[in-house]
Amino acid sequence: MRPSRVYMIAAGTALALIAAAWISRDKFRPVGPGVAAPTFAYPSLEGDTLDLADYRGKVVLVNLWATWCAPCRSEMPSMQRLYEEMKDRPFEILAVNVDARFGEVDVGGRPGGDVPAFVSELGLTFPILLNPAGEIQREYQTTGLPESFLVGPDGVIRRKVAGGTNWDQLAYREQIERMLTP
Repeated sequence: MRPSRVYMIAAGTALALIAAAWISRDKFRPVGPGVAAPTFAYPSLEGDTLDLADYRGKVVLVNLWATWCAPCRSEMPSMQRLYEEMKDRPFEILAVNVDARFGEVDVGGRPGGDVPAFVSELGLTFPILLNPAGEIQREYQTTGLPESFLVGPDGVIRRKVAGGTNWDQLAYREQIERMLTP
């Protein structure tokens, strides 16, 4: 084969790879502040399917958690207090549980938790979504639990918090208020 032909094939291959990377560039962007929140729709504990896209125009706290996660258990009461405080505002919490189904074991060997009992024990009234396969963890590129994303009314992530936190502290409430004010 002639050297010029080899160079043309190599150049064509490089251009094809560059074009493919350009077309799929959003798949490789880190999920965090300034990036559109990946959409999802999962069943809730009540049995209806809740879709993040339906909450456009509201500030949404997307929280990924599991019943076996101690920091998740610790932060839930502060989420409930925040939810109650913001109940008359365009604000929502979508807490997505990633436990294996009750009676099953996840890929890490952890038994599936009793989500309804957990929710009842803590007196949680915000929406709880179920994603036992954990696809949301891949979509949101999480590294552990809990992990939370504060999504603005425009669907863009404004804050990412890895690990448990106190959601009803002043700094978070003020940030949410600023996001609610046009």
